[in-house]
Amino acid sequence: MELNTIKPADGAKHAKKRVGRGIGSGLGKTCGRGHKGQKSRSGGFHKVGFEGGQMPLQRRLPKRGFVSLTKHLTAEVRSGDLNKLPVDEADLLVLKQTGLVPLSAKAAKIILAGKVERAVKLRGVSATAGAKAALEAAGGGITE
Repeated sequence: MELNTIKPADGAKHAKKRVGRGIGSGLGKTCGRGHKGQKSRSGGFHKVGFEGGQMPLQRRLPKRGFVSLTKHLTAEVRSGDLNKLPVDEADLLVLKQTGLVPLSAKAAKIILAGKVERAVKLRGVSATAGAKAALEAAGGGITE
């Protein structure tokens, strides 16, 4: 292979569409834009979803569901990660200091994922029913 023989693959390059160059080209006079109307004019465009003044579909359909504004403020902690705690009693501040919970979190919830091998007592955090049972089985617990 020589550098002077390299060419793009067949069909990879297309000739630029030259409009307004006479009847024989097929794109003369109106240049493929048809006759009159907003789309035929220069600068004639409308925003996405615009339906000519009719109420757009995304506004006609009802809103559904619920989006929590505080979901990113509550952190999940896996029950197996509690084994990494340096102390036997912990609260949200200790969880933040050890890096189990991001500093931006306002609340934490323990979920059952992994085995609890130490008796850890937690204050001020919530837990799922399974995680609470696992903590109590290991000799720890949760106080609100």
